Amino acid sequence: MGNPIKILVVEDDADINKLLCHMLQNSGYNTVSAYSGTEALLNLKDENWDMVILDLMLPGLAGEKILEKIRTAREMPVIIISAKGDTETKIQALRTGADDYITKPFDIDEVSARIDANLRRYKKFSKEDNSILTYGEISLNKDTREVFVNQVPINLTTREFDILELLISYPRKVFTKTNIFETVWGENYLCDDNTIKVHISNLRNKIHSAKPLHEYIQTVWSIGYKLQV
Repeated sequence: MGNPIKILVVEDDADINKLLCHMLQNSGYNTVSAYSGTEALLNLKDENWDMVILDLMLPGLAGEKILEKIRTAREMPVIIISAKGDTETKIQALRTGADDYITKPFDIDEVSARIDANLRRYKKFSKEDNSILTYGEISLNKDTREVFVNQVPINLTTREFDILELLISYPRKVFTKTNIFETVWGENYLCDDNTIKVHISNLRNKIHSAKPLHEYIQTVWSIGYKLQV
């Protein structure tokens, strides 16, 4: 057997946290509990996780912020379990990168089934060659740093390649200019909109040269950028 699957349960209600951990442990998973946003960040920094179960209303740092931080650095299933049941919150969480959203009060058997389903889906993807990222007719090789669009090679600068890799790695996420700059440049963002705009424009033009009838990079007005099919 392989290494046990490790799941981080981020929930400030001790009873609910205990219930979820007990259910997961009975299913053969290893669990660690976090009761605040700050504690969750410490665990995410120090360990590699196979899944995160995340409440939104947390002391210290809200679950929405935790989700954003996960999606700028990690690729693993994140399931939201929250008392927030309004459609707008659900849609925003899913757009930010949540894989599933369960509203409290929940049925423990349904939670178990959704956890298993999401883990199976990620396990299937992980069997594939993860050095190759694809989206539509874009193919990006992380090892050779080659990019093909519609089977045509395109030459990208280091920054353009890194931006495209970031967008393809999390195709459902809308990235703010701050997300892109701090991830790709590794520095604090100082509101220099022109830097991001120029690189995105150049990247679009190079992709467009190989696939002229399709615009892959969408501008999300007043927020940032994402991929579109």
